Amino acid sequence: MSKSESAAAKKERNKTIRWVVTIFFVTILISGVISLLSDYIMSISGVVVAFLILFAIILIGIIFDIIGVAVASADEKPFHSMAARKVPGAQDAIKLLRNAERVSSICNDVVGDICGVVSGSASATIAAQVLQSVAFGWPQLISLAMSALVAGLTVGGKAIGKTFAMNSCTEIISFVGRILYVMHHPASLFKKKKKK
Repeated sequence: MSKSESAAAKKERNKTIRWVVTIFFVTILISGVISLLSDYIMSISGVVVAFLILFAIILIGIIFDIIGVAVASADEKPFHSMAARKVPGAQDAIKLLRNAERVSSICNDVVGDICGVVSGSASATIAAQVLQSVAFGWPQLISLAMSALVAGLTVGGKAIGKTFAMNSCTEIISFVGRILYVMHHPASLFKKKKKK
């Protein structure tokens, strides 16, 4: 009995280690690629486009944070009822909830942290662009203002998002489940159109 328990514990520990190592390297890869792409695009764009890219990065971080909180908060029971009625996306929602720890980790930690790092470097790029186009006596103020703006938007957006995620977790997971269903079954979009 103890041998089987120790074997199960060892298997679970190895599974966790593999997950941590995988997520570590995936995060480095994704963060590097996104940072390079965003830096390149922002360097060849004007200040307005650079601001739009920065806001998009912050928004992505907030959206994934909402999904991560919703997955951790939602109850699986309503989705069993939806799955029994063959509601599209219900099975995908159940899979998300059964892997809530990993989904939440990916959404909150991986995507959230990547967006935080990228938005920080993006704000530095915008500050440099502003300083090139405007003669300003105190360049540190521009950098400080950009950092404060990014931090304020990120923290404020995530605070509002968390409240929304806690109060509407079932609706959010249902919506994400439908998106995953369409991604796995793109033909379902055309079937609906044909019925109409």
